[in-house]
Parts: sequence; C-alpha cells; structure tokens
Amino acid sequence: MSTPLKKLLIANRGEIARRVIHSAHAMGIATVAVHSGADAASPFVREAGQAVALGGNRPYLDGAAIIAAALRTGADAIHPGYGFLSENADFARDVRAAGLTFVGPPEAAMRVMALKDSAKAEMKKAGVPITPGYQGDDQSLVRLQKAAQAVGFPLLIKAVAGGGGKGMRSVHSEAEFQDALLAAQREGETSFGNAHVLLEKLILRPRHVEVQVFGDAHGHAVHLFERDCSLQRRHQKVIEEAPAPGLSDRLRHTLGVAAVTAALAIGYEGAGTVEFILDMDTVDAHGDPAFYFMEMNTRLQVEHPVTELITGQDLVEWQLRVARGEPLPLAQDALRVSGHAMEARLYAEDPDSGFLPATGTLSRLVFGTGDGVRIDTGVETGSRIGLDYDPMIAKVIAWGATREEAIDRLVGALDATIVEGLKCNRAFLARLANHGAFRAGEVDTGFIGRHADELAPPAYVPAHVLLLAALSLAMPGAPCAADLPIFQRRAFRINLPEKRTLRLWHGEAAHVIGLRAMGARWRVAGLPGIGEVGARRSGGDGLVVDIGGQISQGVVVVGDDRIDVRSGGQSWQISRTAPRKAVAGGAGDGRVMAPMPGRVLAVDVAPGAVVEAGDRLLVLEAMKMEHRLTARAPGTVTAVHVGVGDQIADGMLLVEITA
Repeated sequence: MSTPLKKLLIANRGEIARRVIHSAHAMGIATVAVHSGADAASPFVREAGQAVALGGNRPYLDGAAIIAAALRTGADAIHPGYGFLSENADFARDVRAAGLTFVGPPEAAMRVMALKDSAKAEMKKAGVPITPGYQGDDQSLVRLQKAAQAVGFPLLIKAVAGGGGKGMRSVHSEAEFQDALLAAQREGETSFGNAHVLLEKLILRPRHVEVQVFGDAHGHAVHLFERDCSLQRRHQKVIEEAPAPGLSDRLRHTLGVAAVTAALAIGYEGAGTVEFILDMDTVDAHGDPAFYFMEMNTRLQVEHPVTELITGQDLVEWQLRVARGEPLPLAQDALRVSGHAMEARLYAEDPDSGFLPATGTLSRLVFGTGDGVRIDTGVETGSRIGLDYDPMIAKVIAWGATREEAIDRLVGALDATIVEGLKCNRAFLARLANHGAFRAGEVDTGFIGRHADELAPPAYVPAHVLLLAALSLAMPGAPCAADLPIFQRRAFRINLPEKRTLRLWHGEAAHVIGLRAMGARWRVAGLPGIGEVGARRSGGDGLVVDIGGQISQGVVVVGDDRIDVRSGGQSWQISRTAPRKAVAGGAGDGRVMAPMPGRVLAVDVAPGAVVEAGDRLLVLEAMKMEHRLTARAPGTVTAVHVGVGDQIADGMLLVEITA
C-alpha cells in the first residue's frame, strides 16, 4: 500500500540536509528544515521550502521537538539524514507513533544492528562470517581479561554502540589491555551512553570494504555494489571509492550476496550499508582474502555519492520511494557499474598539528570544478565552522571512465579548491590521492600511517613552482606591484622592457628571480635551466607556463604574504617576506600548550617528574574523542597548570618541562 509523502522534514543539517532537499524538490515533495541558532544563515535553511528554529543546546538530538515541528508544519514524513538521530530506534518508533513516516528501516532492524554484539550474533545465525572474538554480556574486568587472553594479542576493543572510530582501541600486549579498555569504555559512555565493549581478533593488514544495500516492504533486497573505505586515519574515513580496486569478480559477487543475506535476515527496508573487513594476509585457493562482517549502518552513508555516480541512481530518491511503500525501482540484474568514482572529505583540521580540529570563518571558499566533478557542501564563503558540529567543509567527488581518470579529476579538483580563513586538509588529500601506491591500488587501513613521511608537505621546491609563484605576481591581473615589497624595479633603456626582481622564500631559503616581459613571453633569470618561457592565465587562479616545450600548470593563490602553489597534487607555501625566527613558546621551549578547546580527562605527571620524549603527560577530550599530549623531549616537569575535569581554552599553557 502506498503512503502519501507530500511534505518532508529533514532532521539534520549541512550538506546532507541540502542533498535531501535537492532530491525531494525534484520529486515534487515540499521540504521543512529544522535548525539551531548557529545554523540560521546556513544554505540548507534558505533552500528548504520552510524552516523552523529549534532551541536548546542540542537541537538536532531533540527528537520530541523535531516531531512537534513536523506536526506543526504539516509534514507527513521525517528524513533523519546521517549522524544525530538517524540510527536511533526510539526516535524511529516515536516518529511512527506520531502518525508520520520515518524515512528509514523498521525499528526492529535498527535495534538488532544498533549494538555490534547483537548484530554479530544475528549475522552468525544467518551464515555471514564474523570476526573471531568475544561479544558476551559479562563486562567485568576479570571476564574481559580472560576473554582477551583467549582471543590472543593483538586484538581490537570496540564499544558495542560505537562508530566513527570512537570507543575503539587496538591492543598489542596484555600489559596495554586495562588502560586501553578503560579509555574505550569512557569514550563509549561519553559518545553513546553505553560503556559495553566487545573484543575482536585484530586483522593486521585489513581493507574496509562495504556494500550498499536496499530493501523494500515487499520482501525484496538488492545491493548496489561495493565501496572501498580503507584510506582512514584514526578509524575515520578520508577517501572512499567505488568500485573497490583489485577485487576478483568472484569476491565482489560473494560480498554482494552476503550483504543482501544480512539485509533479508533482519527484514530490512530502505538504504543500509553492510561493512566488511578483508584480511589481506589470509587468502583462499582462488587468491581472495578472507572477509568478516563488521557492522551495518542503518542509514544513508556519508560516502553514498560514489555509488550514485557509478550506478546513475539517486539513492535519496530510492529512500523516499521505499518510504512511500513502493517496490525497489530496479531489480538486481538491472543494476550496472559504469566507470569509477572517488570522494575526499575536506575537513577544517590542521594536518601539521596532528589533524586537530580547526575553527574560524570561511573568508573565501571556491571549489574546483570540471568534467565528472561533484561538490556536496553545507557551507559557503562567510560560514563559520566551530566545535559544535562535525568540521566537514565539503565532500569533493570525482567520476571517471577509469580509476586513473577519476583520480586525475579528484586531484585536479582539490588543487583548484581554495579555502581561506581557517586551516584544512586540502593539500594532504591531494597528496594522498596522487600517491603512487594509491594510484596502483595498494590500499589498506594502514596506508596513511605507512606512508606518513611521503604524505608530509614537500621540503624541496622545484624551479617551475618558484616560476609559477613569481609570474602570479608579475602578470597582468596580479596584485599591484607597488604594494609588494618583494619587487625591485630596475632602470630601463628606451625599447628595452622593464626588468623586475623578486625575492621569495620557501622555509628559510631565499630565491631571487628576475623577470622581463617580452610580449607574450617572459625572460627569466635566477632559476636553473629556465631561460625564456610562455605564460598564460587559465581561469581563476590557474597558470600555465611553457618551459622549452614542457608544459607546467598549477593553481596559484596569492594572499597577503603567502603564495600557495598547487601543481600535480602537491602544494608549496611560498612567502614574500623573510621568515621570522622562532618566538618564545615554540615547540622546543618545554611549554606544552592546549592544541584545542576541551576538557582534561587525565593528568599523568606532577612537578618533579622526569619524562622521556613520547611519555604521556595528560589526556584531553574534544569532539568526543580522546587526545594524548606527550613530551616532545626529555626533561623534568616544573609545573602542571591544570587538573582532571578542567575546561581549557585553545593555546592555554598546560605543562612546563625543563630540559
């Protein structure tokens, strides 16, 4: 029986709210946005047909207020998006009890999959492989220690209600177990209100491969193929792609069948993702790795766009059709894969400071565009990103006929993206996507840690990069030369073009470059191997130079003092002024500063303690994650300025150490 769906309230914010609004409007469905005070000027609020402000400190988690807003505005359905209440079975129950349609799975299916232990038990009954481990109800320290000994080390501790890496710890020896267990339980309690954990064998070389599934109320279920989400940092996905590279057709089919089996076993309806872990060190006679059920996300995933791009299907439209009681739009044999797609998560975070969250106002936000490029974002120039919500700026997504083309387009889009006003991971993402091993498909969850040195900012600046930086200042359309202290104008003779000399710095190295305009070409001095070049602008901040028949191109973003040059997935920070010497309070002076606002969970040292480099000093909680602060060098603790439970501000002095 079909259920009318004429007006949809989106119980979410940011880019997923915009995404749902887009599909709903395309289907002729009216929309209602709910929003916090901080989000009042956000794009999703403007784009919805109607908007309702919600009060309180955590409005997107206030199910009663959201349901009341739906009833008050005449909405007949609620779409939860992802995160917040999207996997809350009580919310789904309450929505339906209010006579509204919940755009998601049945409450019973959500409850089975809400806890990792019950989910694994159900999958084991259905014949879906699960990782060896302990999923028992006895959560006493003694029982968990015995279970750990039975599983063996290394092992993984997981909060049963966890997700996104929260409440998860890898343990490599029995001596580490108790501290890791307590930390996982704390995060589980803080993030999910549930301190229970399970233990699993730790797969040493895992790949994270997930399958998109859909079910309807008529007993049908299909899969829309798999995605690889192995590029992770601290269990957080960084780049996702579809289809997963390097899998045999046999394994792809087996994973798809296992995922559909999982969905049918719990009477699933709507969009869901069945996540598997592949053990690359355990292969069968066909050369395929062993795989195990990890968890099921009973909602739309952040990375759903890559599936949309390779299948040509609108997954939000599928959700809405299923919620109306319609059968699935397509049967399994009608679904096809076309090309390859990748998604990079652009976050407000500082890669040079351990990827700590960054805050601020986006003074400029420009995205790279082009064939096959899609941008899903919830912010714009002028938006403020704080610590209240996820610090995602955008999802940069690229499709190509081949995996290589998709990578090229993703790197190009990242190179052309400009984020000013706060720090972000754009340059890191471009280096990651362009890494040779990633291009070769050599992916597993340890990739980023294994290649950390190669993914760091480049220490050497090539001559063509300095040339791009210099030309960006000298060519027509550049900032006024009179405003630039780096320019020295030389006297010129009649009929001889004026010569300009620029002094640029990369790190502490100075580079003196001479430029003389010769019509459409430039004569260059000071850069080895470069004499006369052609140069032209290429849309926005792009520059293309012809160096003796060799074409070099890049995106050059000129700031007040900094010139940001991006070329081929790499980024260089060029300065127009000499670098200042290290100031007091730098990394080597023994003062440990707060890298972000947060709360002190543990203090491990006291005045007089002798520490070695790497010793833990204290633990902070921020963004519901624990962050360990360690000593940078050996020394003696001379002062501790905080205690357990203290709220601290960004940059606050925490500990002092004398070498």
